[in-house]
Amino acid sequence: MGLGLAAFLFVAGCSRSPAPPSPEFEQASRRWSALYAQKLDDAYLDPSIGEIEAQLQRVPADSVDSVASQDLLQRIQAGRTRMQAALEDQRRAVANAGKLPTLDPSSTDIPRPPEPVAEEPVDAGPEDAGVIAGPQMGTPASQLVAGFEGCFTRGTPVTVEERGMRETWQLSDRASCQLGYPTHRDSVLVIEDGRVLALLPKSAMRTVRRYEDGGTVPADSGGR
Repeated sequence: MGLGLAAFLFVAGCSRSPAPPSPEFEQASRRWSALYAQKLDDAYLDPSIGEIEAQLQRVPADSVDSVASQDLLQRIQAGRTRMQAALEDQRRAVANAGKLPTLDPSSTDIPRPPEPVAEEPVDAGPEDAGVIAGPQMGTPASQLVAGFEGCFTRGTPVTVEERGMRETWQLSDRASCQLGYPTHRDSVLVIEDGRVLALLPKSAMRTVRRYEDGGTVPADSGGR
């Protein structure tokens, strides 16, 4: 029994006590707590955060504060990543808000109508030959209801890419309308915000069959 007690005392005497608390962790933890109390989540982007991270990285691996220092270091790095992403999202939102909408087809996905082909001068009568009869881009949609001799009727709504569903008007098939507004015979007037957004040639429009489950198939594909 005396030998067993001596062996126990020998083993106990050889055990290694943990390293003392780290002054680097104590100082870094105190600085971080004060900074976060002052700036909350903005503290993750404060310039002084780099010094705090450097102090945490100097905590010895065998210190009793090693695990706590690594945990705090990871929380600071994750918080900085999150705040930088939020700041970038805010910058993009401000930049996009500064882009004003335009009715110029050159800056949209709406195809531009073909340029008019030069023709031989004809007798235009008393009307100014330089003025194109009929509604143009920017014409109020209210004028299409009773104006222009009633020659324009509502058409089938169309989906404009990146704009959504839009109302359309087109020239009536009446002979007098066809003769009175020849430049609108093969065009569709797309309406947005109560005005004519664009005059699209019918040949530039694509018909798509939409099923109830949300799928679409071009109308000229035969349903395949």
